[in-house]
Amino acid sequence: MLYFLSELTAQVSALNVFRYLTFRTGGAVMTAMLVAFVFGPGIIEWLKRKQGEGQPIRSDGPESHLTKKGTPTMGGIMILLGVGVATLLWADLSKGYVWAVLLLTLGYGTIGFADDYLKLTKRNTKGLSGRLKLVAQVGMAVIAGLWIMLLGQGDQASSLALPFFKDLTFNLGWFYLPFAAFVMVGASNAVNLTDGLDGLAIVPVMIAAGVFMLIAYLVGNIIFSNYLQIQHVPGTGELAVFCGAIVGAAVGFLWFNAPPAMVFMGDTGSLALGGALGAVSVVTKHEIVLAIVGGLFVLETVSVIVQVASFKLTGKRVFRMAPLHHHFEKKGWAEPTVVIRFWIIAMILAIVGLSTLKLR
Repeated sequence: MLYFLSELTAQVSALNVFRYLTFRTGGAVMTAMLVAFVFGPGIIEWLKRKQGEGQPIRSDGPESHLTKKGTPTMGGIMILLGVGVATLLWADLSKGYVWAVLLLTLGYGTIGFADDYLKLTKRNTKGLSGRLKLVAQVGMAVIAGLWIMLLGQGDQASSLALPFFKDLTFNLGWFYLPFAAFVMVGASNAVNLTDGLDGLAIVPVMIAAGVFMLIAYLVGNIIFSNYLQIQHVPGTGELAVFCGAIVGAAVGFLWFNAPPAMVFMGDTGSLALGGALGAVSVVTKHEIVLAIVGGLFVLETVSVIVQVASFKLTGKRVFRMAPLHHHFEKKGWAEPTVVIRFWIIAMILAIVGLSTLKLR
């Protein structure tokens, strides 16, 4: 919205600053963070009044989690509010990619909200049926994926780029659509599985969003993309503003989610943030890089798949409990130890992911 003030540069030269993507990205970070800081306490108090006993705690989980009874969930509302306000305020809203990614994020947030609401009203940890949730996610991802492909240019719209290689791409044609949907749905559920401890998911999300903030800026800039020999996708630079908004909102939310958490993000936040990262990776043609940068989310997801497959096939469990962070809790690691060590892993993977931009 504020971007259009740059059109008045002829009358007020100082307004030219709104043309700069870096300035608007910084503005989005600060705006989203301030929205979370300012409205966070009120949202938490409102959630407490509405939810009473707070998020249901798994009876088969680590015993330390029983002390979290009464903590409200749906804190993702705070994150979505910050991301939405900051993006609408600072991004160039004439770019279709901004709307495609933002609406998918809000759509996944709506699915998560419905899931959290049912968990609270039914007082169990199941919420929406897995099939209904998956159908809704896939449907929204297919629509977003088709929208993104239509906004693309030529073969690039349906191509898959491989990291560490200069010009190696595969044109998947219409098969790219189910692939893009898989990336968005997979990323959404991977973040959701990781969100099990205070601060565990939000910091890796913040790190991944920071990485893709830089990637979006570079991919959208023809000079930098040519220098780094990565695909140039016109219009993606504005997603740096969106990713900056995620970083800012995540910082604001972490203030309240730091151990001991005053609020949980719930599926409202985790499904939305994972979907957002997946959508940005699809737009910027860095889907595989997301699997590297978000390797922690992949690891958590794989641990669940392995656990379920092993139990069904052999009747034995590979881990003491899945997802993986619960396994280490069961082994005796303190919750802060698990969280901080997983943060370190996320940082290392982010560095590896960033290295793909130059090692080609």
